[in-house]
Amino acid sequence: MANRRDLPVAFRWGASTAAYQVEGAVDEDGRGPSIWDVFTARPGAVRDSRTGEIACDHYHRHTEDVALMRDLGLDGYRFSIAWPRIQPTGAGSANPAGLGFYDRLVDDLLAVGISPLPTLFHWDLPQALEEGGGWLARDTAYRFAEYTEIVADRLGDRVPAWITLNEPFVHMVYGYALGIHAPGRTLMLDALPVAHHQLLGHALAAEVLHERGHAVVIANNLSPVWPASDAAADMAAAAAYDVLHNRLFTDPLLLGRYPDLSAYGVSPDLGGCVRPGDLELIAASGLDGLGVNYYNPTRIAAPTDPGGLPFTEAEITGVPRTAFGWPVVPDGLRELLVGLRDRYGDALPPITITENGCSVADRPAPDGTIPDQPRIDYLAGHLDALAAAIAEGVDVRGYFTWSLLDNFEWAEGFSQRFGLVHVDFATQLRTPKASYAWYRDLIAAHRAHRTG
Repeated sequence: MANRRDLPVAFRWGASTAAYQVEGAVDEDGRGPSIWDVFTARPGAVRDSRTGEIACDHYHRHTEDVALMRDLGLDGYRFSIAWPRIQPTGAGSANPAGLGFYDRLVDDLLAVGISPLPTLFHWDLPQALEEGGGWLARDTAYRFAEYTEIVADRLGDRVPAWITLNEPFVHMVYGYALGIHAPGRTLMLDALPVAHHQLLGHALAAEVLHERGHAVVIANNLSPVWPASDAAADMAAAAAYDVLHNRLFTDPLLLGRYPDLSAYGVSPDLGGCVRPGDLELIAASGLDGLGVNYYNPTRIAAPTDPGGLPFTEAEITGVPRTAFGWPVVPDGLRELLVGLRDRYGDALPPITITENGCSVADRPAPDGTIPDQPRIDYLAGHLDALAAAIAEGVDVRGYFTWSLLDNFEWAEGFSQRFGLVHVDFATQLRTPKASYAWYRDLIAAHRAHRTG
């Protein structure tokens, strides 16, 4: 049976973060306010009223963090660029200080042999654009392309590959449909234009990047969908959920069309926001890679509210759970990857796992070490499942764990720790955990194999 020791010689190892979750310095060097600055100021929006104002202070401590990455032995570092640092209002000329930070970060990474993999949008939309409609407004897609051009022209001589969007599904659902994340809108199905405008923004940004000879990737959260039973109603509900979670963003990119949304009472033009030529542009964006963020499967049952959504989420039982309460199902990653290959065939580009990891209630032991065996077990199990998918013929090129550092976990504040490195948020002291050493040794063993 395949396991992590069987990963291909050219397989690449990395770790991921996101700007608002780690950088801090939200009002320094000309950075404008983002939707997360505004959202976290709302009473009750975030656990314990925490914000990303300081977070991990990566903006000032990135040199220390790059040293941690070097010692870990990473091939690549996936980070996101804060749009409000580059264009404080989401439009107009670039902010030199904001570009300068990412200039230094890229140079520091390259100096220690780590390839930078920037994400252009990881949810921190400039607040000024949100006030103009945010991703509900078509114009935001064009502003995104202009921002992409600025960043690519500054960093593109050293950055060959870019991720346009991170988890557009989660941003649409949590940010615009349910109001759990910024910008905190509760539009339910009226949030669907956000999907189309994000995809349009991706396509316009991809044009900019491809014109400059860069590779283009999009990263989305994907999940195997399990019907709660073999009953026809549960099977239909699971199919409806799969359309929303897994196909709404992937089908237009790889098949040139939106999936059947009739279960939601939605027309193929998503209520009129799809204009002639849009889907052709999206399909022609030429994905050079698909980023897959995987955490757990989703179990779906028939709806309990006849007037609501055509599904209800059901609990997955009999498996371990993370500190976040998420079910731990490593083989779900293999199932997901094989399912993508079977669904899209030759249209599926090479895959990189751009996020995978777990929250653990870890804390320093009396001797100062930080044991986190549940995280080691989680990573080992998922890497074995990944190797099994590759053995079944899925083209997976690399793995980026989430996350390098404990960080600001969105609406959960600092209550959930995903990092290989423990961060004391009062002192900003960084302490590598047991999982850091485990991952370092795994990477070293693989590197010895591929160079031996």
